[in-house]
Amino acid sequence: MASASSPLGTILVDGKGRTLYPWEADTTSRSTCSGECAKEWPPVIVSGEPAAGKGVKAGLPGTTERSDGSREVTHNGHPLYYFADDKKAGDTNGQKVNDSGAEWYVLDTSGNKVTGGAKSGMPQPSPAQPTSGGGH
Repeated sequence: MASASSPLGTILVDGKGRTLYPWEADTTSRSTCSGECAKEWPPVIVSGEPAAGKGVKAGLPGTTERSDGSREVTHNGHPLYYFADDKKAGDTNGQKVNDSGAEWYVLDTSGNKVTGGAKSGMPQPSPAQPTSGGGH
């Protein structure tokens, strides 16, 4: 795990720069996202222990066992997921998405959810542009 600068501030990413998300429905370090949820929000799976990379405090990365026996990465006790609609490093399309019964947010490097900002990379309604002068 590492930190990366984004329009939402400094956020938690994997070693390839892909954004990592916790799910509000996970109230413990045990993941509750499976089936269809895990197809859209794939868990971050590792075979060993995750390392704290640049900008990430040692001791915050960890793992939890999923129901299938695989090891899911946690950060500060939160199971972590990718978002299927994030197509490249730096995408944060899952920010503030309410899906599978709860909201998804990016994390800062301390493990706190980032609540600001809109989803990037997704079409957003354009606000009315203010006019100046006579409108010519």
